[in-house]
Amino acid sequence: MKIIADQHIPFLVEAVQREWPEVDIIPMKPEEIDHAAVRDADVLVVRTRTQVNKDLLEGSNVQLVCTATIGYDHIDTAYCASHGVQWMSCPGCNAQAVCDYIEEALEEIQNSSLTIGIVGVGHVGSLVAKMAERKGYSVILNDPPKGIGVPLDQIAEKCDIITFHVPLAGRDNAQGTMHKAPFTMHNYPTYHLCDEAFLAKCKPGALIINAARGGVVDEEALLHSGHPYILDTWENEPELNPEVLRHAFLASMHIAGYSEEGKRNASQMCLDGIAKKYELPPIVLSRPSDRPTTFDLKKHEPWLAEISRQLKAHPEQFEQLRKNYPLR
Repeated sequence: MKIIADQHIPFLVEAVQREWPEVDIIPMKPEEIDHAAVRDADVLVVRTRTQVNKDLLEGSNVQLVCTATIGYDHIDTAYCASHGVQWMSCPGCNAQAVCDYIEEALEEIQNSSLTIGIVGVGHVGSLVAKMAERKGYSVILNDPPKGIGVPLDQIAEKCDIITFHVPLAGRDNAQGTMHKAPFTMHNYPTYHLCDEAFLAKCKPGALIINAARGGVVDEEALLHSGHPYILDTWENEPELNPEVLRHAFLASMHIAGYSEEGKRNASQMCLDGIAKKYELPPIVLSRPSDRPTTFDLKKHEPWLAEISRQLKAHPEQFEQLRKNYPLR
C-alpha cells in the first residue's frame, strides 16, 4: 500500500511510519504532487493547494483522497464519484482556531457594543456566535440551508461587523468544470455571496471579515465599496491583488485555522479514514497539551496585527510566510 502525502501536514507521516511500517508513505511538496507522482499511489492526503481532478487522477491507482481541511472545493467530487474514488474532508477540525482568529480580529476593534452578523452557522460560525455573545456583542445569524436566522439583506442592513463562515460553491473552478457540492450548496451558492449589491446594502463603515474561502467575497467590489475589511482567504491566492491587500484593515495568509489542535484533528481524521478503509490498526495522535507549544502568545501579541504587517511588506512571500507560520 502506498500513500502520497503533502509534506506540510503535521504529525501524519511520522505516525504512519511508526505505527504502520508495512505502509509506504511518501511526503511531497504540494507542487510535486502531479499525475506521474500519484500514478501508483493508493491514497492521497492533500491540502487546498492540490487540485484533485481528472488531470491528476486519470489512470492512477488512487482509491481514497483525504484532504486535511474543512473545505473541499479543490476536489472534483463528481469525477471521484464517477470513477469509484472515495474522498473525505475534515469538517470542524480547525473550527476553534478560526474562532480564535475572529476573536483576535475583534480585539483590534475593541468595541463590543456593536452588532455582528455571522453568515454560515456551522462548526465555525456557531463557535463565533458563542464567543461574540460572551464578549457582549449583539449577534444576528444567517444560514438558509439550516433554516437559521434572518435573510442576508437584514444582515447587511443591521450589522456593524459581518463575518463569513460558509463553504465555497457555485463557481467554475480553474479547470472549467462546475464544483459538485451537496444539494444544499447547489441551492445556496456562495461564490461572490458578498458582492457589489450586498455591499451597497450594508451600513456605512460596516466591517467585512472573510476567513472562509476567497471566492466568497468579490474582492474588486469590496475594494471599491469603501468598507473596511479583514481578509485571511483570497481570490486567486497566493497571487494577491496588491490594491486589495494594501487597503485591508488586517490581512493574513490563509492561516486562520492554523493551530496545533486543528492540525492534529485533521491528521487524526485522515488517519481514521485510511484505517477504516484498509482495516489497519487505529493510530491515536497525542493531544497538543502533551507536546511543547510552538507559539508563544505573550511573545506574539497582538499576533494578527504583526502578521498583517509582514504580509503587506512582503506579499510575494505569501506561501513562504504561510509555510513558516508557527502553530498557535
